[in-house]
Amino acid sequence: MSLARAWALIALWALLCGPWLASHAASLRYCDQPTPLSADQKDQLFRFGDIIKTELERSGQSLALIARSGLDLGRFGVRYSHAGLSLKASLNTPWSVRQLYFACDEGKPRIFDQGMAGFLLGLNDPSVGYVSIVFVPQAEAAALEHMVLDNRQALHLLGASYSANAYPFSVSYQNCNQWVVEMLAAAWGSLRNDGDDRIDVRADAAIGDASNGARNLRAQAQRWLKDQGYRPSIFDVGWRPLMWLAGFIPWLHSDDHPDADLDEKVFRVSMPASIEAFVHAAVPGATRLEFCHRERRVVIRRGWEPIAEGCQPEASDTVITLP
Repeated sequence: MSLARAWALIALWALLCGPWLASHAASLRYCDQPTPLSADQKDQLFRFGDIIKTELERSGQSLALIARSGLDLGRFGVRYSHAGLSLKASLNTPWSVRQLYFACDEGKPRIFDQGMAGFLLGLNDPSVGYVSIVFVPQAEAAALEHMVLDNRQALHLLGASYSANAYPFSVSYQNCNQWVVEMLAAAWGSLRNDGDDRIDVRADAAIGDASNGARNLRAQAQRWLKDQGYRPSIFDVGWRPLMWLAGFIPWLHSDDHPDADLDEKVFRVSMPASIEAFVHAAVPGATRLEFCHRERRVVIRRGWEPIAEGCQPEASDTVITLP
């Protein structure tokens, strides 16, 4: 591995969505055990989740793009690290989030359905957290819902190899956000799989394994995204110490990234912000809600302007005090 690739990798060693261990349908956690939450912290997160689900119900929609502030990427100016699709008609529980995680015990990516409470347990800081929701008009929502609720279609877009910093225009690897944006592309671009249709689908929280034809459909989705002007997020990693640790991080790679980007010390990666920006520009009528909680205060903002750091409300925001 070249020096440039090594130090670029270590700069993102904790980036993005995983890895995660799925021990059963309701339990998803990092490979390393997270700091245990107190009963009060769990209660606040559950109340926060109830507020989000109430707004989802009030929307009259059946699907939402959802993102949470997972790992702390503030040093890169990034609030949201992990995205999924929240579905009212989920067979798990209403408004469960269908998403990609890296299954540590199996050493490969899987698609999981996770209830809202479990989804929020992935917030990196139990004292303050952010959730973003984007709704799209009925036509786009119906096309996306039809595809994402179909296990076989969802798995047609699951890549076989996971990389937290996957390059968005390569089928070598995939991260959680890349699966989401490729799902959008397949649904809205009316794409289909022309490869091997054999998929292992199982009726549990992990819905199955990657399709043998996934590379074909993923390549189509990436071409569609590029043609539609999709622009991934840019991480300017600069110089970071401890480069030698890169060899110990199996879910980070650089061989899929263009040499020109590595020379410039940047990674282009699909992130919730880049997906939301694409939807905002490409889908007229898309709307956004942002939620945050701090101590016993919940703030709800309607619109595309982000809530200020520290969960500071403005006059037009809705503020709820938790009991």
